[in-house]
Parts: sequence; structure tokens; C-alpha cells
Amino acid sequence: MLQPQLSGPWSISQIESYLNAKAVPLKLSVISSGGWPIIVSLWFVFDENRIICASRKNSKIITFLKSNPRCAFEVSGESPPYSGVRGQGIAKLTEKDRDGILERLHDRFLGKQDTPFKQWLLRNSENETIISIEPKRLMTWDYSARMTKSG
Repeated sequence: MLQPQLSGPWSISQIESYLNAKAVPLKLSVISSGGWPIIVSLWFVFDENRIICASRKNSKIITFLKSNPRCAFEVSGESPPYSGVRGQGIAKLTEKDRDGILERLHDRFLGKQDTPFKQWLLRNSENETIISIEPKRLMTWDYSARMTKSG
């Protein structure tokens, strides 16, 4: 179970449920080599108390994470009532289980079908790096009560 610093209305178990259920891209922010924050959207899975994404080995996000593994992230829906999880964490980069993780990412966002994109992704998995984020701080918000219409 996660042990990060928490703020907001949700418990750890509610956060875990949300991250497992919400199939929207994660917004990942890192610091560039020039000192400016950048943000990218990535598919993710939540597994073993970590947020797991992937990006091309030679992508800027991987380059920047190699220099500074501290990152921020957000997972939230785009339609009311608004709720979500944002936080800060430490990213570890690995090439372990690339095929398995890439398949899980594809299946979560595009379904468990054998698409041409899935074939391409797995055929070129050696070009991918896995990003495993250990959350250190988590903040949640849930505006369901205030945005729900009442009688």
C-alpha cells in the first residue's frame, strides 16, 4: 500500500481505486535541461503502488528524467463533476518487462484486440523506456457534491 504524504478528501484506498479505474492519459511534468517545467501526456497503469508509463528511449522526457528524476503528475477527468489525483514523485527508468508493460498500456487504452498499432509497439519495444513513478505526495479533489444538481 502507498505511504506518501496525503492531502484532500480521499483515502489511500480511494486513490488506488481511482487510478485503477480512470483510463485517461496521465499528465507528467519534469524539469528540462534549461530549468523550465515541461508536461507530456502518457498512458499509464497503476501497479504495485507505482504509476507506470512508457516513452521512446530518445524522447526529451526520458532525457530530462535521467538528469532529474523528480516529477509531478495529474490524473483527472475532463467532464463534470471534476475529481482527480495529482502528486509528486520519483521516477525510475528501466527496460525491464517492456513488452508486458507496453501490452498492458495498449490494452487499457485501446482494448485487448490485436491492432496494427499494438503489433508495431511490441515489434519496436526495444526503443521504449519504462517510467516507474513512486509517489511521494498525493493531493486529491472531488467536486461531486458541489456540482451535483439538487432537487
